[in-house]
Amino acid sequence: MNQAKSSSSLKVKVQKFGTALSGMIMPNIGAIIAWGLVAAIFMSPNGWFPNKNINNLIQPMLHYLLPLLIGYTGGRMVHDERGAVAGAIGTLGVIVGTTQPMFLGAMIMGPLSAWLLKKLDNQFQSKIKSGFEMIYNNFSLGILGMICAIFAYFIIGPVMDWGSHWASVGVNAIINAHLLPLANIVIEPAKVLFLNNAIGNGILVPLGIQQAAEAGKSVLFLMESNPGPGLGILIAFMLFGKGSSKSSAPGAAIIEFFGGIHEIYFPYILMKPSLIIAAIGGGLKAAASPGSIFAILLVSAKDAYFGNIVGVLGAAIVSFVIAAIILKNDKSEGTDLATKQKEMQAMKAESKGQTMPTEESANESVKSYSDINKVIFACDAGMGSSAMGASLLRDKFKKAGINIPVTNTAVRNLKDENGLLVITQEELADRALQKSPNAMHVSVGNFLNSPKYDAIVANFKALTQVSDKPTASNQPAKSVGKLENIDFAKVKEVDFIRHDQHLGTATMATSLFNDAMKKAGKKIPVKAIRINELEDDPKHLVIITPAVKKTLATRYSDVQVVVVDDLLKDKKLGEIISKLN
Repeated sequence: MNQAKSSSSLKVKVQKFGTALSGMIMPNIGAIIAWGLVAAIFMSPNGWFPNKNINNLIQPMLHYLLPLLIGYTGGRMVHDERGAVAGAIGTLGVIVGTTQPMFLGAMIMGPLSAWLLKKLDNQFQSKIKSGFEMIYNNFSLGILGMICAIFAYFIIGPVMDWGSHWASVGVNAIINAHLLPLANIVIEPAKVLFLNNAIGNGILVPLGIQQAAEAGKSVLFLMESNPGPGLGILIAFMLFGKGSSKSSAPGAAIIEFFGGIHEIYFPYILMKPSLIIAAIGGGLKAAASPGSIFAILLVSAKDAYFGNIVGVLGAAIVSFVIAAIILKNDKSEGTDLATKQKEMQAMKAESKGQTMPTEESANESVKSYSDINKVIFACDAGMGSSAMGASLLRDKFKKAGINIPVTNTAVRNLKDENGLLVITQEELADRALQKSPNAMHVSVGNFLNSPKYDAIVANFKALTQVSDKPTASNQPAKSVGKLENIDFAKVKEVDFIRHDQHLGTATMATSLFNDAMKKAGKKIPVKAIRINELEDDPKHLVIITPAVKKTLATRYSDVQVVVVDDLLKDKKLGEIISKLN
């Protein structure tokens, strides 16, 4: 037990360190891409359209703009805006103290300068007399910044210059010895453990930029961002997978390869850990983020397009062949994604509302949601997968009439506050809990495909219905599901819910009801839809069996409902058709 806790603690610490490195690079990827595009298009003489005037932007951006942005961002992560300014001043010292692009130096001096300022503020800021705050703030920052810049110039600069030189020598030696593919033994397992941004942006991108400054391109940019391994594995699932993992793989492959969201294929590997062998088993001008084939081609060097395409497709073919062999020889019945997520859901039950209630228990668990006023999706980088997950839940909230904001951020930026629901990936749940212990936490296996979203919607919807009930009324309650309570003038669509019905099926019922509508000359559309696809509006007339009534009631309050005993033969069906316009 202690060993397991120690292992988990070590993993969290490694993730936190990696995220700190990545956190300085990720917000500035746009600036790095801007530099890469300028170099790729206008560099003299190797750009697509060489221009000696625009070429003058390349070196200042590389040596000054990008390191200063990284140092500023690193300082802000430690001590807000004061730390950001201190980080930029300290970074300038290391820039001027060497001739190399000082990305690694910026990643040291930015946080270090801010940390020293934070310690100084903690010691003296509370002792400053009223009226002298601005003098202290400005002069303490200025004096400490000066000291950090001088220290960086004389100490950190030469050390980083020496270290960068030998790091480049080492990387070049590995490339010349044709041993670069062995790096995947580290990179792919690290990606699956959600260290992809730390490996890519914290290590490979800084080294790649320095190499690109000398050679005009670097294969290091392609190593972590290569979508080939994930594409091969997902295609193997498309052909040889089982259950929902097979049916969801095509969509996941499109998102991974074209959208560059690599996190989407991680749960597939976690479901079959032996597939890490498939994941293990050219050069760019700048970092490709996200790792989309479009981004890779956009920043490819002029003479490297063929090599990069071959590299991506080759990785996809190799990972597909290995994954196909593993999946085809897998004799187990297999656990599909939905089942896996439900198992993890039960195992991840935590205190303070972290146990995710099921749809059936929504009425009992509704009180745990009464104080929630904001939902945040948190992933390692705060972009990509968390943004897509937030978009999915936001759309579900809109359809259910739930007015609660849904945003996304990086785990490192979470703040401990009440009234917050944090949704994160299971591998990052421990870190999210450390950052915001007073929030409600829900962990999911995959931001893009989790049954927990429907459970969350059900709880909020049940809460809305409870809060909307009148405290007192002398009027008898309206019986939901009765034909006489339907306002047929408002009906614009008839819906059958796809569900485990006792009698008949939604698909057959839809077909029969639609035929009857046509014979009666009625033109209102008839659809079979899933319960979470329904819009909460009285223009929808929903025909259900008693088995679905309770589930529907916890989600929707405005749709009009008719309850029938048999979806295929109940006499109410004919009456409904006769009353529709």
